[in-house]
Amino acid sequence: MSNPARNAFSLEGKTILVTGASSGLGKQIAISCAERGARIVLTGRDSERLANTHRQLHGKGHIPMLGDLTEAEGRERLLQVSQKINGVVHCAGIQKHCPIRQLTEQGMTDMYAANFLAPLMLTQRLLQANAILPQGSIIFMLSTAAHIGTRGVGPYSAMKAGLVGIIKCLALEQAKHKVRVNGISPSAVVTPIWGADQLEAQKVRHPLGLGEARDVANAAVYLLSDASRWITGTSLVMDGGSIL
Repeated sequence: MSNPARNAFSLEGKTILVTGASSGLGKQIAISCAERGARIVLTGRDSERLANTHRQLHGKGHIPMLGDLTEAEGRERLLQVSQKINGVVHCAGIQKHCPIRQLTEQGMTDMYAANFLAPLMLTQRLLQANAILPQGSIIFMLSTAAHIGTRGVGPYSAMKAGLVGIIKCLALEQAKHKVRVNGISPSAVVTPIWGADQLEAQKVRHPLGLGEARDVANAAVYLLSDASRWITGTSLVMDGGSIL
C-alpha cells in the first residue's frame, strides 16, 4: 500500500547531480540519495576516490564525471551528462586556515574560484540549458561560518556568506519555474578535513555533540524531495546547538 508521508521523502525516479562527491559530505550525500532511489551524476577531481564513491552507490545508471569545476571546460563537460536533472547539490570546495593578516591575493582568488564562482556559474549553465526540471531543487553547501565570525577562516566565511545572498535572489528568480533554491549550513562534522585534535576541541562547543556526514545528507535528501516543496530561499543551520 502506498504511504503518502513516506513517498514525500523518496527520491525514486529523480536524477541528482552531486559535486565534490569524491569525499566528505559530497560522498555521503551521493550515497544517501542513491539509497533513496535517485540516479546520481557524481563529479570530483580525484579519479580513484570518485570511483570508490561510484562503487558504493545503490542501484544502477549512475554517471561519474571527473573534472575541475573552476574551469569553464569542466563545467561544460558536466553539463553534457546533466540534462534533465531534478536537483543539484553543490558540495565541491576548499577550506584553508588563513587569518586576514596573512591573506594573499592569490589565496583569495583561489577561494573565490572554488567556493563561489564555480557553483554559481555551473548553476547558471544548468539554468540556461533548462537542465533542471520544474519542481527541481538547487542546494548550496554553506557553513555556520557564513552566519557567525570565526577566527582564521575569513575568506572561506566571505564566500559562503556571499552564497547566502545568491540563494535569496535565485530563489525569487526561479520561483516561476517551481525550482527551489536553498542552502545547508553545517557546523563541525566528522569528515576527513578535520584532524582528531581539531574534532576533540570542537566537541565542547556542541551541546548535541559533533555531527556526522549522514546527518547533513539526510537534510539534503529532505531539500531534494517533494517533502520540501514549499521551502525556498533559506539556509538550514545544522550546528548541534553551538551558536544558540
